[in-house]
Amino acid sequence: MVPLSLVVIFLQFTILRLPGEVLLQFLIGAVMVGGGLFLFLLGGQVGLIPIGELIGSALPKRGKLWVILAFGLLLGFAVTLAEPHIRVLASQVDMVSHGAVSRSMLIYTVALGVGIFISLALLRIFLNISIIYFLLVGFALAFFIAYFSSAEFVPVSFDAGGVITGPMVVPFLIALGVGVSSALGGKSSTADRFGLLALSSFGPILAILLLGVFCR
Repeated sequence: MVPLSLVVIFLQFTILRLPGEVLLQFLIGAVMVGGGLFLFLLGGQVGLIPIGELIGSALPKRGKLWVILAFGLLLGFAVTLAEPHIRVLASQVDMVSHGAVSRSMLIYTVALGVGIFISLALLRIFLNISIIYFLLVGFALAFFIAYFSSAEFVPVSFDAGGVITGPMVVPFLIALGVGVSSALGGKSSTADRFGLLALSSFGPILAILLLGVFCR
């Protein structure tokens, strides 16, 4: 927050010339945001990342693949609901669309898409399939569905794919991938520890594009 605050202060005294109370309000907010981010990141290091890795290492030991994939869907859905970035996007879309695409509809659509693709990402690790094939199919599906989707939903879908890479989803999914690949041992390469985040980004994109197809 310090570099951002210094830039704003520099602009204030050179170009902006905003009222003093506005600058004071910004500085107070910056201090609050900085303290909140410190506590948030500390909480992620203490609790979120370790539990994600422990869950990832415990799931393969349960044996049945369908159970692991079901829990992957559930975990992806739940962690997306907790992601603050998607709630900001959903509120903006709700406001711009005047309620045509409600906040809850967008959040649950994105969460379901992420959950499904987390399951597919775990399946890729178990079957030792190259991520290249999943990426190629994902991009092909995205552009194909975008052709039939409502034009207003296309930019929202790709924004949704970006905003899920926020402070809640990223550490949890990376830790989950590390835990799963570590538990599989020789069946999984080091490269398989990563890629869950990339594949999970396709979930919101495809889910909202499909929503645009049905809402035309």
